[in-house]
Amino acid sequence: MGREPERITELAQLKAFTHPLRIELYRLLTATRTATASHLAEQAGEAVSLVSYHLRKLAEHGFIEEAAEQGRDGRERWWRISAERSFSFRSADFDGTPEGTAALTGVTRELLATRTRTYLNYLDQQAGWGREWTRAAFSSEYTVRLTAGELQELAEEMGAFVRRWRERAEAAEAREAEAGADEAGAEAGGGAGRETVALHLYGFPFRP
Repeated sequence: MGREPERITELAQLKAFTHPLRIELYRLLTATRTATASHLAEQAGEAVSLVSYHLRKLAEHGFIEEAAEQGRDGRERWWRISAERSFSFRSADFDGTPEGTAALTGVTRELLATRTRTYLNYLDQQAGWGREWTRAAFSSEYTVRLTAGELQELAEEMGAFVRRWRERAEAAEAREAEAGADEAGAEAGGGAGRETVALHLYGFPFRP
């Protein structure tokens, strides 16, 4: 069973993600694993001072931490996702108050906007990925008649399924590193290496 993501239950933690740049920086760090404010500022197209401020705010709430082993020269801080953890939040923890509902709606909308931009960027750049990746990429939509309880159960099963794949990939990557493979993924015979892959999952009721 893959490890459970840490569940955000404190409103102050959730509010840390109400700023779109913090969501973008967290996403960039997830992909790059370690980076300085200068590196992230270049990728995000923002001032280094602004990026440094938002990185410190994310660190205050435990979402990221310093990668001390990277910054040996002491000239600039290196950052990473806290202990390679992932985070999740649930409506039930915040929808009991107007402030919580407002923060929940704001963060969810910003996440959706960021995910949409990420996918649109892929569509614009997919010719540069090569046929192996464009053939493997997918987009699917299903409609199912469910109860609220069944939808919750489905969400939990899908989360566990993805976590198993994450741990499988991490274990394979560790073996490849130990073997000194020049290209990650060579063990699987793909030869194309490993890339950060985004999986966007939504489940919600609607009426035509």
